[in-house]
Amino acid sequence: MPRVKRGKQHLKHRKNLLKATKGFMWGRKSKIKLAKTAARKAGAYAYRDRRNKKREFRSLWQIRIGAALKEKGESYSKFIGNLKKEKIELDRKILADLAANHPAIFKKIMEAVK
Repeated sequence: MPRVKRGKQHLKHRKNLLKATKGFMWGRKSKIKLAKTAARKAGAYAYRDRRNKKREFRSLWQIRIGAALKEKGESYSKFIGNLKKEKIELDRKILADLAANHPAIFKKIMEAVK
């Protein structure tokens, strides 16, 4: 059986790894052993934080809606409960945008819900 040399593949893997860690600090951008762990951790954090991002934005929207409702003397939980009773299907992202940028429209929604 003929001998198989894998120099090209080895160099390709190293090059791609160093490309992935470009911009990292210290030896994590240039030393293979450090770069390998840094890239693996970066991937794990990216995966985790893509999910956490959704969680954080939802809580931000809830805070914005709650702040707009407090100005009018309404509570967040009652408002959301009444929205569901009235079968108004606006998500929190849209409601938060309306509260921040279009207060007149948000006020009409509040009156429709009461």
